[in-house]
Amino acid sequence: MRNLSRRQFLASSSTALAAAAVAPRAFASPNDTLRVAVTGVRGRGLEHVKALLALKNVEIAAICDVNSNIVDKAMKAIEEKQGKKPAFHQDYRKLIEDKSIDAVTIATSNHTHALLAIWGLQAGKHVYVEKPVSHNLWEGRKIVEAARKYGKVCQTGTQSRSYKGFQEAVKFLQEGKLGKVKVARALCYNPRPSIGHTDDEAVPAGIDYNLWLGPAPERPFNKTRFFYNWHWFWDYGNGDLGNQGVHQIDILRWALGRKDLPKKVLAVGGRFGYQDDGETPNSLVVAWEWAEGPQMIFELRGLETQPYKDVKVGCIFHCENGLLTFNRAEATAFDKGGEVIQKFTGQGDHFQNFLDAVRANKPDGLTADIEQGHISAAYCHLGNISYRLGGLYAMYKVRPWIENEDAADTFDRYKDHMTANDVQPEQTQVTVGKALTVDAKAERFVNDPDADALLKREYRKPFVVPDTV
Repeated sequence: MRNLSRRQFLASSSTALAAAAVAPRAFASPNDTLRVAVTGVRGRGLEHVKALLALKNVEIAAICDVNSNIVDKAMKAIEEKQGKKPAFHQDYRKLIEDKSIDAVTIATSNHTHALLAIWGLQAGKHVYVEKPVSHNLWEGRKIVEAARKYGKVCQTGTQSRSYKGFQEAVKFLQEGKLGKVKVARALCYNPRPSIGHTDDEAVPAGIDYNLWLGPAPERPFNKTRFFYNWHWFWDYGNGDLGNQGVHQIDILRWALGRKDLPKKVLAVGGRFGYQDDGETPNSLVVAWEWAEGPQMIFELRGLETQPYKDVKVGCIFHCENGLLTFNRAEATAFDKGGEVIQKFTGQGDHFQNFLDAVRANKPDGLTADIEQGHISAAYCHLGNISYRLGGLYAMYKVRPWIENEDAADTFDRYKDHMTANDVQPEQTQVTVGKALTVDAKAERFVNDPDADALLKREYRKPFVVPDTV
């Protein structure tokens, strides 16, 4: 692989990487040092660095970022802890040529998650990939296929599954301690300010913009699209539904024991309160339904708001005999009268869980295996597809579409929230998404080619997720 020319490598990247796959290194002892590389070190990736440095018998052997201007902080932290600087690669493809690296973690923008994960798996690496694991539903399934084909450990960055308190709360719910679940609700009441309007500009020195664009269409450089606010552009992100919301949706699925896709999905929302360059909704309600079982609802509020039942970012399970709420770090069970029955606390180390599974080469030891990450991300993709295929309607005329009595007030509260932020329902249009029926087994829609077209993207060559991994 090292003898390939760059042109040959780009022309046949998936084949070359597959050929480079090696048998997993055998660890004779838990004290053997694992060599790990971190990809993307500006935001969440810097948290990867800190978490890995806190673990025993781990060496951060390399870091990778398309922006060479921001790597110093990671470099310094690693050198101070390990006594030497790690290798630096601006191009991920060069990083994974290093056969001495056992595992890679990926904290880049959403639109590159799947491709980097697949390349890493094909190159014989174990992979930790941040949520959402995919930018679209189709490529998420391809990561699962690659992990299974190459026999590698592939962890999803939904760290709540490693929290001891959340594990106990899920068990409490599943044992029926609060009776039957009637509605499962995920909340992302997370105010986001306007990102304003920004002109395109020349690519700053030190940034490999071609690598950053990767699979996305060719567009001029824009610092708003490049830094954190890429989340709010469809080419790169999935809105807060796929950013923060995927954490809460994953908890809902986990607690309900839902391993399948829903039968139906519908989203209603828009981008309200300001006018800026952002494309994704900052206010959204999504409902997922099955032929049987409780409905799942997601509420996004990107404008200032009060908590709902003392939760702003978390989950609420409306049950026959009370409520179970999940906040960021603890869960609480309440009886029908609102009295606390039990609190569930205690976190866990998601990276330790990943590395333990790597040492044992046992993917079934993961708390958040890649398939769970794929399915939770898929719920987000389904909701976004419904929204993107929707049409505009007068907000005040939109009636609640949710029949369950514990959820019927959802959209009425949504309109009250709009009014509280000086967005008048009588004068505002809202996007009512297309009601979609899902073929869960095939992971596509029923008789809807327009919706099916959004399950996958057009990939900019050579950054193509292959049909056969």
